[in-house]
This record gives sequence, structure tokens and C-alpha cells, in this order.
Amino acid sequence: MTNMVRPVSDLRNNFAEISKIVHETKEPVILTKNGYGDMVVMSMESYEKLQFDSEVYFKLLEAERQAAETEKRYSSKEVLKALKEVIASNV
Repeated sequence: MTNMVRPVSDLRNNFAEISKIVHETKEPVILTKNGYGDMVVMSMESYEKLQFDSEVYFKLLEAERQAAETEKRYSSKEVLKALKEVIASNV
């Protein structure tokens, strides 16, 4: 992943170009102000993927924390059965 770095003034002066870059590359563009990172521009698709990935990551961390607190483990059949019961009760 190679982040593109542009001055923040490019957002105003070259908005269409920056928009095209973030949509085509699926990578963010870092905008600088006075030579320092100021903000990041990315497509909605990339932002939503980042949000989803972060949510999954934190849920996995929570699952690992919970697993460390108990020795109880569930087989895939037990999990599938429980999921089917939850789905059936919500229909």
C-alpha cells in the first residue's frame, strides 16, 4: 500500500483528480497542511470496508478475551444448531 500525499490545497484545486484517484486505487490520499499530515480522503466504499474490518477485528478481540476466561468450547454443530434456533425464533 503506497499512500499518495498531496497538499490540502489540491483538494480545492484538483478535487476531480483526487476523487478519481481514491475511487480507482481504493487507497486513501493523505492531505498535508504546512508540510504535516492534516487529513485523509478516501472513497465511501473504502471507508465502509475499513469500518467493517475494524468492527470484525474488535469482535474477534472480544471473542478471544471471552475464550480466555473459560475452558468451555462449542463444536461447529452446536454453534450451527444455536444459530438456527435464534433465526427460527426471530421469524
